[in-house]
Amino acid sequence: MEKVPFLDYKEILVTGGTGFLGRHVCRALIARGFLPRLLVRVGSEERIPEDVRRVCRVTPGDVTNRECVVNAAQSTGAIVHLAGIIREFPARNETFEKVHVEATRHAVHAANHWRIPRFVHVSALGAEAGGPGGYFDSKGRAEEIVRNSGLSWTVFRPAGIFGPGDRFFTELGRAVRRAPVLPVPGDGEFLLQPVFVGDVVKGIADCLSRPDTEKRSFDVGGPERFTYNELVDRIAAAIGVRVRKARISVPRIRRATRVLSRFEKFPLAPEMLDVLLAGSTCDGGPYYSAFGLDPLPVSSYIGSLRSSDGASGKSA
Repeated sequence: MEKVPFLDYKEILVTGGTGFLGRHVCRALIARGFLPRLLVRVGSEERIPEDVRRVCRVTPGDVTNRECVVNAAQSTGAIVHLAGIIREFPARNETFEKVHVEATRHAVHAANHWRIPRFVHVSALGAEAGGPGGYFDSKGRAEEIVRNSGLSWTVFRPAGIFGPGDRFFTELGRAVRRAPVLPVPGDGEFLLQPVFVGDVVKGIADCLSRPDTEKRSFDVGGPERFTYNELVDRIAAAIGVRVRKARISVPRIRRATRVLSRFEKFPLAPEMLDVLLAGSTCDGGPYYSAFGLDPLPVSSYIGSLRSSDGASGKSA
């Protein structure tokens, strides 16, 4: 009988498994016969969906602690490293340096320590060491750590991800529905290429049994590109409301964001604004071809925002 590669992986360590992407990745891994082992900070266990909790194993710990990551990785056959943040909270020890760079260094060390051959790393479109802003720079330096690790790695660099449980589309849909006037950063003409979470998850889960994806990086974007203005207009049309936009100069909105982001419930932080204004587009063709994907357009998903504030949609 021909050997099936993924059957060699009894358990897979998943970092960031309680996040939006992580929950979808865990479900996809379980559907493919894998057993996810989640490294979860104490107090965050309730963020694990019940259907995932019934099947996965949970190891308490923090990705910013090297010993925790090493202990969590023991006896696993692969590491899927998803841990990341879009906003810093220094008081909680959540910075780009710690969560992106140091945590990736810990995960790579754990893989080498236990001789775990397979390492899957999720970065971000536009990541570049020395790039503008702490987010892109830290993501780029984390990628370099993975590429120089000596492991059989695969790197995914997705654009903004949408789907059931996302943050960006959910909050933008609510703002379009409820705000009398919607603030628009600058001229609103920066480009976006959102990608459906299920299309990202397929590559992450399938690459574990695909030796041809080792030592390869994939830029992952959706099949459609929009300016921010166009995206807002489409969401408004789908919801059935008229939206009034107020353009705010970038320096002004940056100053306001710097002040208001001190309140954790304020939905925007300076680093998030930097990522948004940078735009994120790519040629997703190589990724679609490699994984046999017919990607879901954002247009097909936006209709779900009408009745649910973005909470529904095609399953991942």
